[in-house]
Amino acid sequence: MESCIRRDEPTGSTACQVTRHSAGDARDTVDRVVEETPVALVFNDIAHTVMMATPLDLDVFGLGFALSEGIVERASDVFDIESECRAGSAEVRLTVSQQAFMAMKAHRRALAGRTGCGVCGIESIAQLDLHPPRIAAAGTAAGIGAAAIERAARALPAHQTLMRETGGIHAAAWCDRDGDVLDVFEDVGRHNALDKLIGRLARRRANLHDGFVFLSSRASYELVRKAARVGIPMIATISAPTSLAIDVAREAGVRLLGFCRNDGFVEYVSPDAARPSQPDQPALAQAHPARS
Repeated sequence: MESCIRRDEPTGSTACQVTRHSAGDARDTVDRVVEETPVALVFNDIAHTVMMATPLDLDVFGLGFALSEGIVERASDVFDIESECRAGSAEVRLTVSQQAFMAMKAHRRALAGRTGCGVCGIESIAQLDLHPPRIAAAGTAAGIGAAAIERAARALPAHQTLMRETGGIHAAAWCDRDGDVLDVFEDVGRHNALDKLIGRLARRRANLHDGFVFLSSRASYELVRKAARVGIPMIATISAPTSLAIDVAREAGVRLLGFCRNDGFVEYVSPDAARPSQPDQPALAQAHPARS
């Protein structure tokens, strides 16, 4: 069961008095800016990390974070999620299996204060997760063509409500193989937006072989690693990937596209030619039956 106790209901944006300068003139007006709030993630009553995030969709954020960071192996390892928003902060409390909790404590790292940055707080380069296992769905994105990518690129802006209001927020979308946008989450941190999307996909037991992730940002190493960890076979972004993102995508079997616009894209990592005959359904499909 999930609940969100909100004393000050967040909307994702807030009004701000500004002075707008244009063509030599200045006038006072009201602008909308994106909300950025410290969100504490607590597992089995033990504080794990504080993320700077937009305080919306916190239940799926917590679930997606737990999956993409490897805290739980599958969604069914999360027994309960509660979120509470206060003035200026929020908290997400997750109850996870004892096995997952003990593993989390054994590999715990300090992540305080990051805005979705996935390497802050580690103690050495050796702790970087640069070699994710090859995903079971590697190669299944081969049939997604240029028309689907261009369709998704044209459609995404219409789903970015907070982007239209503020001009300063990231989006992560799930699209089907035809490029139709099915789910969109926005957040001040691009990694947070992806975690929210991952949580939603887990909730509805999405078949990850039947679509792809579309991101309104560059493709960093951490975004590719998160996607690979939960079995997402394809990522398309409107901007460029980093060199490490390309390396991780190639090793994990993730098809990676960049500069995806309504008139074309650049393919940095192609789908694996050798497709698995019976790919296993990734952990996202094993959602807890109590959630919908």
